[in-house]
Amino acid sequence: MRTSMIMVFESVTSSTESGCPQTGTTDVCCLRSFSMRFRGIFHGRTSAKLEEWIDDAIHSGLVFPARFARVLSRDIDAVCNAIDLPGSNGQAEGQINRLKTIKRAMYGRAGPELLRARMMPIKLTDLHKK
Repeated sequence: MRTSMIMVFESVTSSTESGCPQTGTTDVCCLRSFSMRFRGIFHGRTSAKLEEWIDDAIHSGLVFPARFARVLSRDIDAVCNAIDLPGSNGQAEGQINRLKTIKRAMYGRAGPELLRARMMPIKLTDLHKK
C-alpha cells in the first residue's frame, strides 16, 4: 500500500458518491473492493468471473492483489475446481495431520508395533480377552 494506515485514518474527512473517503484512501477502497469481489466469487460458487478478477488485480497497480492474482493464475485449474466443485479433501488432510503428529510424538521411542496400536481403532473384543 502506498499510504500508511495512520495517514489514511487521519485524512478521512468526507465521502464521495462511491462511499469511499476522498483523500488518501483510494488504495484502501480498491483493496476492499478486490477482497469483496473475490469473496463473492467463492460464495457464489461460480468461477466464470475469476479470470476477469485476476486480470483486474494484476493491472490494478496494487502490490498485494497483483501478487495474489499471479499466484492464483499459476494453478488456475485447481482454483476453478475448488470454487465449482462441492467436494473437499479436508478429511484426508486431517488424517494425514493426525498421523504425522503421532509419528513426531513417537520418534525414537518405539517400533512399528506401538505406532500401529496408536493408529488403529481399539476393538472392544480385544479388551475383554484373558
